[in-house]
Amino acid sequence: MPRYRPHVAARPSWRCRACGAPWPCSPARLALLGEYREDRIALLVHLGTLLCEATADLADAHGRNTPQRLADRFVTWARAR
Repeated sequence: MPRYRPHVAARPSWRCRACGAPWPCSPARLALLGEYREDRIALLVHLGTLLCEATADLADAHGRNTPQRLADRFVTWARAR
């Protein structure tokens, strides 16, 4: 039986250690939503902090990691609907 590997970020690439997708990957998002299900504000604060750290690591001269794209990747998905 395969062992469960948590979907956490590998820094400074910010790719998932388990599946290699840009973090937070879908399984990481589901896990975060479950972990913070009672406190969406705390989730957004946590993700905002990670966004600040990732912005420094992922800044590039080619414009692929614009602030808006990183905000969508790290924070926007977690807003209440």
